[in-house]
Amino acid sequence: MIIALVCFQLYQPTESAAYSHAATWSADTFGSNLLPYAEDLAIDKAGNILVTDALKATVYVFRPDGTLLTKFGGKGEGDGKFEKPEGIAIDNDGNIYVADYITGLIQKFDSNYQHLLTFSGYGIEPGENAEAEFMCIAPNGLLYMAEAGNHRVDVFDQEGNFQFMFGSYGSEAGQMNRPEAAKCDRDGLVYVTDLGNHRIQVFTAKGEFIRQWGSEGSDPGQFRKPCGLALDQAGNVYVTEVGNNRIQKFDSKGEFICMWGSAGSGAAEFGNLHGIAVDAAGTLYVADTANRRIQTFIPAH
Repeated sequence: MIIALVCFQLYQPTESAAYSHAATWSADTFGSNLLPYAEDLAIDKAGNILVTDALKATVYVFRPDGTLLTKFGGKGEGDGKFEKPEGIAIDNDGNIYVADYITGLIQKFDSNYQHLLTFSGYGIEPGENAEAEFMCIAPNGLLYMAEAGNHRVDVFDQEGNFQFMFGSYGSEAGQMNRPEAAKCDRDGLVYVTDLGNHRIQVFTAKGEFIRQWGSEGSDPGQFRKPCGLALDQAGNVYVTEVGNNRIQKFDSKGEFICMWGSAGSGAAEFGNLHGIAVDAAGTLYVADTANRRIQTFIPAH
């Protein structure tokens, strides 16, 4: 069933269409509780969707149509095992990086899901992290990861060597309050969902503050606990909100374009939204966490 969604201004529909619900991948499709707590998503070069599940401590790999291809990880200690995987990113060679919220460990896997490397760890010192969240590989090849517990973004190279960090606790420009996602655009700018400050911040690749937008509220351009973040090839920014149960779309400067969603369990309804990813065709994949599923949306024409 496809439900048309529309752009809003002060919650009133405009004449231009936004996104249509395309599909739902749920427990009913794959068996009981396959995705009890979906967190973040990443898309590989083949277009497959990789999803971290924090409760099952597993990474699932789906085709774009929702067919389950494989999985890896599982709860445990040692290489290739997780406690609470959340952030996930893929580099240009197809290597996969998974960040663990509880242990602080970041693990690197090859494109065949074989363990290559483990680095970082739980703590407050440079190169350590607390409550690792969502991350990305930037055009400069570096890994940028938001860590909610230390209110900052950590930066590593692809061999796990710590490079630098930026951010500190607070509400001033460049400060953060439990940042949830750090994602990069094609120019290397770093966009951060500053969850506790209900805003988006933008930094250079070196961590220098550029701009911000948003404040607490439910009007267009406002946020309540912004969480997941994705950028498309045109530089548009998509943000999921835990508090408002919706998705907002902005241009690269933070100008509001459209929004959709409400609380519930139906199509285009959400609960405890987390990660979001967009593929080259503009299809959006969203972790509808409380409803134990992934929803997909396509641009409406």
